[in-house]
Amino acid sequence: MSTPRFVSLPPGVRRTTVETSRGPFAALEALPGSGVPERCPALLVPGLTGSKEDFLAVLQTLAASGRRVVAIDMRGQYESLGPDDESVYTRASLGADIAALLTALGPEPVHLVGHSFGGLVCREAVLAGARPASLTLMSSGPSAVTGQAAAKARALRDAIPELGMTQIWEISLEPDYVGRGVQREIVAFLKARTLGNSEKGLARMSDEILTASDRVGELAKHCADTGLRTLVLYGEDDDVWDPRVQAAMAEHLNAPKVVIPSAAHSPAWDAPETTAAALRDLWYDTERTLRSSA
Repeated sequence: MSTPRFVSLPPGVRRTTVETSRGPFAALEALPGSGVPERCPALLVPGLTGSKEDFLAVLQTLAASGRRVVAIDMRGQYESLGPDDESVYTRASLGADIAALLTALGPEPVHLVGHSFGGLVCREAVLAGARPASLTLMSSGPSAVTGQAAAKARALRDAIPELGMTQIWEISLEPDYVGRGVQREIVAFLKARTLGNSEKGLARMSDEILTASDRVGELAKHCADTGLRTLVLYGEDDDVWDPRVQAAMAEHLNAPKVVIPSAAHSPAWDAPETTAAALRDLWYDTERTLRSSA
């Protein structure tokens, strides 16, 4: 679970709701200082236990380049409501939500960024036919998590039906944050986010990250066939998917990779300026290609 450094909204960032054909999604929206976006918009998708706030440190910088940037809570996460029907929290169903969001943010092509489990969901959206301007897989892997990351996801999945998120927060999460000296304001946000999640949704998504199959070959073929620009970006100390696994994924995709120094699984918080610069570079290059082919 990512721990934000701050939770106050930077200038030019506001809370909003994005209405789609599949329902509303809670979002943070950043606009350029002029208020007039001149470049393709971007959609940022968080990971399993994350939320739109995982991107707070980069939203203002990314929007300053002249674009609308939207970070969302996926269905059932924090402030995006979700039903008790577990079938809506599969990778495929969540991917359909992302496709609907891309359509809602159009008509211009939308740059798509998926962090961690969000990367697996974005991949599903693309393979099902969504057409973003570009795709960035941030701290995401080719298939299910393994090792300690899998143990944590399995423990969460199995504990939710037995204990519920309130007890999990009180017994495990809150003592850990307090013991690490996390600021009271941040702890209060983390509590609200944790308890705001759909319990059935979080349990199903935990299972989804444990059972994801390797679809990198399919994505590589799709990118070759369609020309979709893809970037693999991760911290050099990522402890969820091994950096070597992510490097191999980039090679298989024939995609550039950016390794963020002094960052772990949350480069948007660990190194926001470096992360934003890498995203801007991809987006600029993609847009130059789009203009030249228009």
